[in-house]
Amino acid sequence: MSGVFDPSQQQGDVDSKIVAALERVAQALRLQLWEAAQAHRLSPIQVQFVLFLLFHDPAHCRVSRLAQEFGLTEATVSDAVKSLEGKGLLTRQAWAQDGRVSLLRLTAKGRRLAQQLSGWADTLRDHLHSLPSGNKEIVLQFLLQLIAALQQAGVISVARVCLTCAFFEANVHPNPAAPHHCRLLNQPLAISALRVDCPDHQLLLIGSS
Repeated sequence: MSGVFDPSQQQGDVDSKIVAALERVAQALRLQLWEAAQAHRLSPIQVQFVLFLLFHDPAHCRVSRLAQEFGLTEATVSDAVKSLEGKGLLTRQAWAQDGRVSLLRLTAKGRRLAQQLSGWADTLRDHLHSLPSGNKEIVLQFLLQLIAALQQAGVISVARVCLTCAFFEANVHPNPAAPHHCRLLNQPLAISALRVDCPDHQLLLIGSS
């Protein structure tokens, strides 16, 4: 049985070629993440956890939230968190809203390490610099549409992209340079301004207006 990774299946099938291309890019990212993790004696998921704790709202830094964000079981997250605690990279503190829940906090050592690790994907970004900006905007919009579709289908559990936000209005302005609108900011949005991970995102419920 053929699949998208069969070159004969890809022939004449643009969708299969896109999937294969995305997998190749994902492979490069996995390799870079693995190398960054190995350099600091962490697992790739531990690297992703410390970066999430560095850049996201403290209220989201809980075991249950990490499980949801990364599509893992809470048991798997707990094991990784215990290892990070043992390395002195994070601590737990009671959440003011619910004393039964612990918030995860980076230690000073953990914050320094997370800042060092924050550039693990810079190589890919550097290669993007040489590409035409107009092409990159098309790719960005395409990827956001794909992420939104995958979230709607339940393949991705959490995606704070503009296209799935209750504040977002698509193609409501005549200016092609900034056709979209954000009701929260009350301003037009260019394609380049669309966010992949917005801290103010509110999920648009299917069927709502």
